[in-house]
Amino acid sequence: MFTGTMIFDLLLPGDSRSLKAKRAYVRPIVAALRRFEVSAAEVGAQDLHGRAEIGVAVVAAEPSHVGEVLDTCERLVAGRPEVELLSVRRRLYGGDD
Repeated sequence: MFTGTMIFDLLLPGDSRSLKAKRAYVRPIVAALRRFEVSAAEVGAQDLHGRAEIGVAVVAAEPSHVGEVLDTCERLVAGRPEVELLSVRRRLYGGDD
């Protein structure tokens, strides 16, 4: 069994000056990620209006499948025109970890 995690650091548009406006950007991204059968949630920078950290986790029998799913998630977030992807941190955990 292999587990992969990824954290996206996002810069939100200038009009997200309230937590309600921030949710309007974060919620659709999290919903789109969950369509790939991963766990996804806002995991950091929750009190900052212009930034968001979204975490993704996936479990699979093969490390190649974990990598494919995480690559797909990264392409989805990077392709969102309303946010700027600042960084991506990714980890793969195997049976020896």
